[in-house]
Amino acid sequence: MIPLGYLYKHVADRPAWLTAAHVADVYSLSGCVSKPFADYVDYWKHNGYWLFNSPHEITELANAASISLEGLRLFYYEAYELQFDEDEKAWEAFEPEPFATDVVAPISKKLEGFDIASFTMGDMAECSPLSCNSLASRLPVNEHCLLGSFEEAKAVVEGGGLEGCEAGPYRVVAVYSV
Repeated sequence: MIPLGYLYKHVADRPAWLTAAHVADVYSLSGCVSKPFADYVDYWKHNGYWLFNSPHEITELANAASISLEGLRLFYYEAYELQFDEDEKAWEAFEPEPFATDVVAPISKKLEGFDIASFTMGDMAECSPLSCNSLASRLPVNEHCLLGSFEEAKAVVEGGGLEGCEAGPYRVVAVYSV
C-alpha cells in the first residue's frame, strides 16, 4: 500500500437517500458526503496525492487561516499501488502530482475499512461510489460505509460492481482513524 496522507473531515451521518440502514456515518476519502476541514486546495499546501504529509501541516494551515478543527476527525489514507481502468479492464500504475510528497506514518492508527474512489482528473479523489452512488445499499459495507477487506474492495472493482457509477479510474483506499 502507498501512503497517501492525512485529512481532517466533518464526518456526516448517513444521508437519508442512502438506503443502507446499518450505515451510521460516512468515512469516505472523497468529500461528497463527509467534507474536508476546508477548501484546502486554494492554499497549495497539499502533497502530490492532494492530502497532507502530516497532521502538523494541517494544523499549521488551519491556524494560519483561522480554521477550526474542533469536532473534526483525523484520517490517514493508504492506497493499493495500482488503479483500475474500467475501459481497459486492467490495473495500471499511478504517480503523485509534482508536489512535495513525504508522508509521515502515524504512530498509531485504526483500520476502519476500505473505500473505492474515482480519479478521472488523476489527482484528487472525486467520488466514493459506496456512498455517492449508493452502492452501500447492495454491498456488505460496515457502519462507516466502507468495505471490510482489501480483497472485497478489489473484487468489487474487478467484478464490474462499479458499472453505472462515476467514471474511473478507481483506487482502493485503506481508511484509518488516527
